[in-house]
Amino acid sequence: MKVIEMDISEVKPYENNPRINEGGVEATANSIKEFGWQQPLVVDRDHVIIVGHTRLKAAEKLGLKKVPVVVADGLSEEQVKAYRLADNKTGELSDWNTKLLDDELQSLVDMDMSDFGFDEDIEFEPADSVSVKIDEPVESLDQTEVTCPHCGETFKID
Repeated sequence: MKVIEMDISEVKPYENNPRINEGGVEATANSIKEFGWQQPLVVDRDHVIIVGHTRLKAAEKLGLKKVPVVVADGLSEEQVKAYRLADNKTGELSDWNTKLLDDELQSLVDMDMSDFGFDEDIEFEPADSVSVKIDEPVESLDQTEVTCPHCGETFKID
């Protein structure tokens, strides 16, 4: 993979991009300011964005003249469209382990993570007990414990 520097004016947004990026532009701009460019834009042979629309908007917001780019010129037109969609979708498929996230956020003493879209008030405290309202009576309950799919915490059912 070869990363090149390209004039921002040469990079073209994909006109049919189904992703609405505006919500992430400020946090992405803050990330670029704090950490620099650690992930280039990916464009096709005509310099149309495949991956990185939000980063492009952040670069424009920051007034940058050049951006790092990878030209994916070995992909077919169908592969370009599929990659554009897949890259956006795969990020949606992951969840946070809130206990580990809280630990990581708490360990960052000198960094304001709200600049990158994290809520400053994130805290995780395992509950001593869990109440569940059931609308219909339950005849039998096969499980004696339940594991939360988001945080991994296991709760006993009485």
